[in-house]
Order: sequence, then structure tokens, then C-alpha cells
Amino acid sequence: MTETLIEPMRSADWPRVREIYLDGIATGHATFEIDAPSWERWDAAHLPFARLVARQDEIVGWAALSLVSQRCVYGGVAEVSVYVSSASRGAGLGRALLRALIGESERNNIWTLQAGIFPENSASITLHLSCGFREVGRRERIGKLNGVWRDTILLERRSKTIGTD
Repeated sequence: MTETLIEPMRSADWPRVREIYLDGIATGHATFEIDAPSWERWDAAHLPFARLVARQDEIVGWAALSLVSQRCVYGGVAEVSVYVSSASRGAGLGRALLRALIGESERNNIWTLQAGIFPENSASITLHLSCGFREVGRRERIGKLNGVWRDTILLERRSKTIGTD
């Protein structure tokens, strides 16, 4: 089995990260996005820390955080993105990425992580629950994807070490 390294993402990784993102978009159950943005747009939308790639012979997955709000009161709350290439799914890479992302988030004073996941994406929901997330609820008809209203399951993970005062 090929060794997997979880490493910081570099801008040079974007072409492969974008391919994996497009692979997730194509499932119709990963995001409301219908196309991957430019590097510049993606870079501006994600926090500068906790951008990770899973690397074997090539990049096989990635994870990153984005702010949920610009309001300072929510400065320690971030949204999780985790994507694994279709050829590498089911091998534990999502779990390795999410655990590493949790560690990076706490090293950077993030006290709550959240994820909005389509209910059809049961593997992602199971992954998040196994990493300490809890289901907050179902957001009904929260947005349209390709003209169809979709629900999301809102999950969150509250740090046991950051923001405990």
C-alpha cells in the first residue's frame, strides 16, 4: 500500500485539487457549486491555514476551512470542506484529512467546525459523525442545485480544548 502524507496545500497543488473538486461536483451530492472556481477566488474564500492535501504518488484528497461569517463574534467558527478523489474513496483518506484539519483548526483557535452535507451523501455524514461532529438539524430547501431545491444536514464539532473558558 502506498504511504499517504497529509501536508499543507501549496498554490502549485491547485490543478490537482481542482480536479478532485470537479470530481466531487460531478456527483451532485458534494456542493451547491456547479464548477470549480479559479485559484484566486478559491484562495480568497478559504482561511490561510488548515489547507491540507493527502499525497500518495499524487494528490488524492484535500481539506480546507472557510469562515462562516465576517462578524468578529464568529471568528472561531469555520466551515469544513473535505474531498477525496473517486479512485481513492473508502480507504480512510477522508478520515485522515478531517482529523488533521481538526488539529490544525484547534492550533489556530477555531472552537467550532461546521459542515452542511446533502442527506444523500451518507458516507460524508458518517465520516463527520465518526470524527466527533453531531447533527444539529436539517436545513430544508436551503438552496437550489440545477434548479432543484435541496436540503442539507447541518453538523458541528465543538472543540474540547479551544474556547472552553
